[in-house]
This record gives sequence, structure tokens and C-alpha cells, in this order.
Amino acid sequence: MITRFITEVSTVFNPFKKPGKTCRVFLAHLPANARQSMKINTKVLAKDSKEPSVLKLKFKDGKEMQLDTEKLSVNDVMAEVDRHSRLLKRQADLSGN
Repeated sequence: MITRFITEVSTVFNPFKKPGKTCRVFLAHLPANARQSMKINTKVLAKDSKEPSVLKLKFKDGKEMQLDTEKLSVNDVMAEVDRHSRLLKRQADLSGN
């Protein structure tokens, strides 16, 4: 997963429910030094909470993604992130940065 272009990650999830797994695994895939290059916000919900799990991402180009982890698997989320990151990488390569 290309994380170089992500500036902010915000998650809200219940670790005791199945949709929370997507957020947990996505956070686990971030590199160890991710806090140096991006802002990471997590909100862990109580066991009996009814609030849905959500993953919000901001990229260097200003694009914001809000992904519904209730419906998406971690592979779907990483595919969406990689799709936009590859586009930004291609633009950076063409501009010579």
C-alpha cells in the first residue's frame, strides 16, 4: 500500500464487532513511522455502541475519502487507497518531483 501521499487518517470503530476489523487491519498496515508523516486519529467505541465504523482519509492533493467499513473489506479499502495513491505517484513522476 502506498502511504506516501496520505496526510491524515481518522477512524471510528468498535473493536468487538466484525466491521471494526477493517479499520484495525488497515491501521496495522500503516508503516511504523506513519505518525511522522501523517496525522492519525482513532476513536474506539464502547462494546454496546450502535455508531457505525468509518475510515476517513485525506491526501496531499486535498482529496478526502470517507469509506464505509460496514460494507467494505480491508482489501477493498486498500484497493481504493492504492488507486488514488498511484494516480498521485504518476502525477509526481510526470512533474519530476
